[in-house]
Amino acid sequence: QVQLVESGGGLVQVGGSLRLSCAVSGRAFDFYGMGWFRQAPGKEREFVARISRSGVSTYYTDSVKGRFTISRDVAKSTVFLQMNSLKPEDTAVYYCDTDRRPLRAGPVTAESEYDHWGQGTQVTVSS
Repeated sequence: QVQLVESGGGLVQVGGSLRLSCAVSGRAFDFYGMGWFRQAPGKEREFVARISRSGVSTYYTDSVKGRFTISRDVAKSTVFLQMNSLKPEDTAVYYCDTDRRPLRAGPVTAESEYDHWGQGTQVTVSS
């Protein structure tokens, strides 16, 4: 059974930083690309970032480019999202997820292409 457990969310002031973690079990971690999505109140879940199975390629939605960094630690089966220069519009529940297909390359951004979700971690940025 695949399980994803996110952590690291919290309340932070504008301009602050947070580092989210997502521990993955029950899946060959290094075979799958990983993604982070977020969902703000009253809005649909949206793509934030993706990292390839090798960790070499990363992709970001435009609104977080230059502020967020996705990374992965294969030995720990964990994916991270370093978030800097946070803004109020970054407030959301953040979810990590695994690619539906193993060994896939490229900027896979559609929610439907990911098939396992964690419980989410709340990020609140106060102004």
